[in-house]
Amino acid sequence: MSEKKFKSLKEFYPFYLSKHTNTTSRILHFVGTGLVALTFFTGFLFHQSLFFIALPLFGCGFPWIGHFFFEKNKPTFFQYPIYTLASDFLIFYDLLNGKQSFVVKK
Repeated sequence: MSEKKFKSLKEFYPFYLSKHTNTTSRILHFVGTGLVALTFFTGFLFHQSLFFIALPLFGCGFPWIGHFFFEKNKPTFFQYPIYTLASDFLIFYDLLNGKQSFVVKK
């Protein structure tokens, strides 16, 4: 079975959303992405490299817990790392402004 090749983030994002339908998982993604942004800016402001070392822990740890324990699926990061990273920030923004809901109606 051949895997789908996405040509753009706009084409990929609906696929990404389909893999993120569990409420707890969405919360964990939101928290993880928020911590990534906060950690990055804090490290930049205070010129502390330790903050940058923590980025993968927040950026991968929270979402992967969501996937493995709540979504029960494999993170899209393994197949599409760049699109997934961008989509993490898109869903964070969409959840923040109400365009997406933490609770997905099935």
